[in-house]
Amino acid sequence: MKLFSPSFLLSHLMKIDRSKFIAFIITAAIFGGAVGYIFGFPKNTPSIEEIKAWFSKGEDPNTKKTNRAPSVKSSGAVGKVIDNFNGVDIYYNGRVANIQGRSVTSDGYNLGLRYQCVEFVKRYYYEYYNHKMPDSYGNAKDFHSYAIEDGQINPARNLRQFSNPSKSKPKIGDLLIFGPTPYNKFGHVGIISKVERDRLQIAQQNPGSNNPSRQWFNLERRDPGHYINHQYVLGWLRRS
Repeated sequence: MKLFSPSFLLSHLMKIDRSKFIAFIITAAIFGGAVGYIFGFPKNTPSIEEIKAWFSKGEDPNTKKTNRAPSVKSSGAVGKVIDNFNGVDIYYNGRVANIQGRSVTSDGYNLGLRYQCVEFVKRYYYEYYNHKMPDSYGNAKDFHSYAIEDGQINPARNLRQFSNPSKSKPKIGDLLIFGPTPYNKFGHVGIISKVERDRLQIAQQNPGSNNPSRQWFNLERRDPGHYINHQYVLGWLRRS
């Protein structure tokens, strides 16, 4: 008899307690279903590198200057210009956890980690509007402050902050802020590039290796006024 023949495996499986075996199968199915629901299998399956980065307990590299090496090896396409908005380039970053050093302007203003989402929006505001944020550090989620009421100035960014929903309709050039998700604890930020009656588009950098640099979201009327229908949208920021 061969060591791993079907009869050998069957005989050993029959020795396993039936109730324990059924419990194991049910547990595995529930766990697999939960993971699939969270990560959107099979379309949005994250890489092993991204999972490690998303759930790491180490220091957040975007909160202050750092010389940390990239958490994921970069590919030859990283750093390639794939789009631009009003003449400001949008670069490909591959995996969302890729870090290619820090971007700093000639006058010493910190733009953020290359080629993260924050780096693009701050570079756009610096080049297109000549705008510098008083607080030049922080993750995308930190651009929104829960302590600031709808329509009031966010002093850390020197921009007017609007909640989701808001009395003010989003405008082209506003920064759209996303909060943390189960697979991205740092949040996300893009720039509103088009606004229509019932939807809007954003231009974004580092949305993930298989996602586009432009993305549409539904815009609805909801008390007190305008609502972007996405569970993680916190609000938007605007130059006053």
